[in-house]
Amino acid sequence: MKKLYTSQGEEILNKNTIPHSEYPRPTLVRDSYINLNGYWEFAACTNNEIPIFDKEILVPFAPESILSGIDKHYPDGTELHYKRTFDIPTDFINNKVLLHIGAVDQCASVYINGNEVGYHVGGYSSFCLDITSFIKVGINDICIRATDNLNSSILPYGKQKEKRGGMWYTPISGIWQTVWLESVPEEYISSIEFVTDKSNVTITLNDELDALAYIDTNDGEIEVKISKGQGTINITSPIFWCPENPYLYNVTVKTKYDTVKSYFAFRTLEINESGGIKRLCLNGKPFFFHGLLDQGYWSDGIYTPASDQCFIDDIMTAKKLGFNTLRKHIKTEPERFYYHCDRLGIIVFQDMINNGDYSFFRDTALPTLFMKKLNDKKLHKTPAIRKAFTECTENIIKTLKKHPCICLWTIFNEGWGQFEGNIMYDFVKTLDETRFIDTASGWFKCEKTDVESIHTYFKKYKHIKASKPVILSEFGGYAYKIKGNSFNEKKTYGYKKFKTEKDFGEAVENLYYNEIIPAIKSGLCCDIYTQLSDVEDETNGFITYDRKHLKISEEMMKNISQKISEEVNSEEVNSEEVNI
Repeated sequence: MKKLYTSQGEEILNKNTIPHSEYPRPTLVRDSYINLNGYWEFAACTNNEIPIFDKEILVPFAPESILSGIDKHYPDGTELHYKRTFDIPTDFINNKVLLHIGAVDQCASVYINGNEVGYHVGGYSSFCLDITSFIKVGINDICIRATDNLNSSILPYGKQKEKRGGMWYTPISGIWQTVWLESVPEEYISSIEFVTDKSNVTITLNDELDALAYIDTNDGEIEVKISKGQGTINITSPIFWCPENPYLYNVTVKTKYDTVKSYFAFRTLEINESGGIKRLCLNGKPFFFHGLLDQGYWSDGIYTPASDQCFIDDIMTAKKLGFNTLRKHIKTEPERFYYHCDRLGIIVFQDMINNGDYSFFRDTALPTLFMKKLNDKKLHKTPAIRKAFTECTENIIKTLKKHPCICLWTIFNEGWGQFEGNIMYDFVKTLDETRFIDTASGWFKCEKTDVESIHTYFKKYKHIKASKPVILSEFGGYAYKIKGNSFNEKKTYGYKKFKTEKDFGEAVENLYYNEIIPAIKSGLCCDIYTQLSDVEDETNGFITYDRKHLKISEEMMKNISQKISEEVNSEEVNSEEVNI
């Protein structure tokens, strides 16, 4: 396979800089911060072998990536050992020192100065360890041992596959997000939750802390008293967040010993009805979610982009093409991605991460042809599989629901790992009742869902009447390969293949004008085109895998977006609100 570098990846090779050195938690910012990304000593060995640290790895890139400096996938069961020293200045230590690890795929044991300080399971969740009693002023040692087992279907794995190809991609393992330290007082703010309605904001802190919050508004600073962990204030004439005006309210929260900065937004989601048609609404008005599938894979970093700027560039590419939504597909990102979506103004539909076994016949072939329903009570009955998926889902939602850009949660995609969809819908609603839920994207429909979610690739899209808002959560997938910018020059995966950029562009244009735009008046509420970028064998992106070539006309896509807006605005939806 061809080694493709993004422009930012090439810069890493030429500069001695720490990757992803930006503050990693924008929703709770403290002035105490030490970044541990950079070169670590690295060893790979089997169980019980003494690691020989004869390599270096660039954290936070997985060893399978070319940016890591390792460029190798190790067999299941291999122990990946990471080691480095770090310096604790005298003025850094407050009362406690916390170690944060953004993500390790899949299991991690952590050691400080030879002492085991924690163990974590799950490749898509961050974790925090109190290492106060194990560190000292001056030089300290940290070791992380990671293991990964893709031969087991218990833990969520997304689209990773040992034998990559087609719609399954190169697997990753080990550390793939930022490792960092912070120092906090004995009594500190560990979480802030903002709940808004049409004019009020309620602020909730952990441990019933007393505090004062200072909200920046256009009319000046507003002070909010937080007593026993909670405070509510009315904002006169609030500004509502939307992709065209992603307005964020900056907040400073102060307790007796701690000070942090955060932000929130006013943003409402409803389902309204007009003429018997259910519509998705943003801030009380019908809104068409015009989006791209975004899988979050990178030619040089796989799961991890070369830099924070890569997130910004992808978001801005989507916006320049006229899109207002990204469906983050079968993967989560570091918080900084969602922060950039919040501040730059693009909506996110966030998928959960599948586990369980995959059957091509059951999950893809039959549903594509005719079988859209299946009794999911009988699927994936292993208790450990259901428990792991439920825990991963809970972690994702609790971590990300603070981001106003996220408007919809997708629980299951095309039956992968699906079980008890109706029960899982209720579970997700208990975690977050403010957002739309797509219980089963594509097929294996469930009674409990907020949307009728359809995937169409091989047939012309024909709009259906439904009792719920209809979203086309996947379509298109047209492939056009630029060989010099392709991962696999011999194989191409896509749903229609084109040899020239002109033919590719005309086909995409016809698809929107002939199938998507006419369906809006009939009730279509969303389109998600597959996809933003090429991924390995898949060359059906609007940009290449290395992000160096835009394959579609910006002007043409903006015209399509404008036509969609005209269709939506021609629909007068003055309707009663329907609870979701």
